[in-house]
Amino acid sequence: MALKHEPTVPYHSAQDALRVLETVARHSTGVTDAELARQTGLGGERLSALVRMLRREGYVEQVADGAYVTGDVLARLGSAEGRRAALRDKIQQTLDRLRDSIGAAVYVSRYVDGEVTIDQYADGPGTPAVNEWFDFRSSAHATALGKSLLGQLDHNGRRDHLSRHKMARLTSRTITSDKLLLSRLEAQPPTVPVLDLQEYAVGTVCAAVPITAGSSVGCLALSLPVAHAHRLRQAADALNRNAAPVLLSLAI
Repeated sequence: MALKHEPTVPYHSAQDALRVLETVARHSTGVTDAELARQTGLGGERLSALVRMLRREGYVEQVADGAYVTGDVLARLGSAEGRRAALRDKIQQTLDRLRDSIGAAVYVSRYVDGEVTIDQYADGPGTPAVNEWFDFRSSAHATALGKSLLGQLDHNGRRDHLSRHKMARLTSRTITSDKLLLSRLEAQPPTVPVLDLQEYAVGTVCAAVPITAGSSVGCLALSLPVAHAHRLRQAADALNRNAAPVLLSLAI
């Protein structure tokens, strides 16, 4: 399966954050802001924002003299023993924070062995998760996360998926024409969130952004009750801006 990768906002942010993190890791006794700027080539507000994110996520800590050292989270993710559990815990913490800051249920989804999977999600009383009334694996054509994943495949990969999953009409808004869906996917810019406006379920709207690391196709998605549809684009933009920590966790 060939992939159709184009760098997105979260990808660039995660790559820059990795550069900062690798620089901090090379200095066991700590590295200052000035040294970080000189060695990474990043500066000003860009570097400050990345350092703030790395500190918030626990990858970097500031010591008494103001220099930065690696944090406990990096040590846990970097150890062979318990890495999977540590990664799951870290992503869950990030999803929980995104749920609370955006005010929506949030999901991490991946395309694995030709199928859509939802790895983790964060919901709550005021941010209910989507009711999976129709198998997500067979409804990629109707969900924001499914369309985001399919959009990261090449044309043959998309056709292969659609040949294995009939495009069922789930609501009056569902696209059931493979020709129309393929043209929509082709025209979708990778930097713009994919939307689902009651295509999977009446009463629910969704958005998704790519978080692709290496050869792994993934996305970060959110869902809102239709009564909050007026917040969807703003929430989707916030999701896109804040997707880098999830991508960074997967890349380490």
